[in-house]
Amino acid sequence: MNDKKQFHMDWPRSIPFIGMHVGIISLCFVDFSLTALLFGIGFYCIRMLAITGFYHRYFAHRAFKTSRWFQFVGACVGAASVQRGPLWWAAHHRHHHLHSDTESDVHSPTISGFWFSHMGWFMTKEHFDLKEERIRDFSKYPELMFITKYDTVVPALFFALCLAIGWSWQFLLPAAEGVWAMTVGQMIAYSFFASTVVLYHATFCVNSLLHLWGTRPYKTADTSRNNALISIIVFGEGWHNNHHHFQSSARNGFRWWEFDPTFWALKMLSWVGIVWDLKEVPPHIVHLTADAEVDKDEIASGDVQRKPPTVKTTEEETVTSEAL
Repeated sequence: MNDKKQFHMDWPRSIPFIGMHVGIISLCFVDFSLTALLFGIGFYCIRMLAITGFYHRYFAHRAFKTSRWFQFVGACVGAASVQRGPLWWAAHHRHHHLHSDTESDVHSPTISGFWFSHMGWFMTKEHFDLKEERIRDFSKYPELMFITKYDTVVPALFFALCLAIGWSWQFLLPAAEGVWAMTVGQMIAYSFFASTVVLYHATFCVNSLLHLWGTRPYKTADTSRNNALISIIVFGEGWHNNHHHFQSSARNGFRWWEFDPTFWALKMLSWVGIVWDLKEVPPHIVHLTADAEVDKDEIASGDVQRKPPTVKTTEEETVTSEAL
């Protein structure tokens, strides 16, 4: 961790986060259940799409538009990921883009080290509170402020849902046998604890690994990288260098072969009118490749200019890759 800036762990407020990790020990005390595993995978996928599609591309970057009611639905499903409220998450992410890989970036592995950037920052006193000035475009909605301020409400409801599904399966479906049988304990172990912890660390990989490991097709003023393997588990967020190159796009996988199911899901929602005005990447932005990588030592020393690359399109117009 950087010596110039000291953060303080907030252990009492970190109890839920730590408790989720302790909770996966419950897997050692229940038998394997294919049904519980499938529920866990399903809840992982649904909540990951809410994190990538709504917490990230909608609330942080406004990459598409939707109705007020569906924005609340997306916020609630994202809140079930137990990564705090939507406005807290988006406010921190906007700050990350403004100061990526500088002293002000709280989760830069080049500045603060791998583990702090991966998860340590999430438990510090300095980063628990909402910085409302960063997210005023959404803080005007009281329902979003409510689930951000009371960020344990939705996770508690998600726990209750898992409990109800497990109880119903165990006591109301007695015909389910073998691997298809499921107890309350199995449902909680697989779908609440294990699924959520895997979701945590998949999401956190974007902050840590994707600034260390991968390719850099674009010369951005940070160490963001593309990683096809991580893109699979984070539903398209692994094209992180693409994203830092053009932040306001609803599509992180710029090319047809870049796996981005979050964009595909948003596209399908647009076909039925639930979301609209999806921002895509202009072709000239896609084809602007880097001729050199940004040096990590330059970033650590603060010598890199905090300005996105620009593309000369005409004599009168210059297009930048900064978020719109």
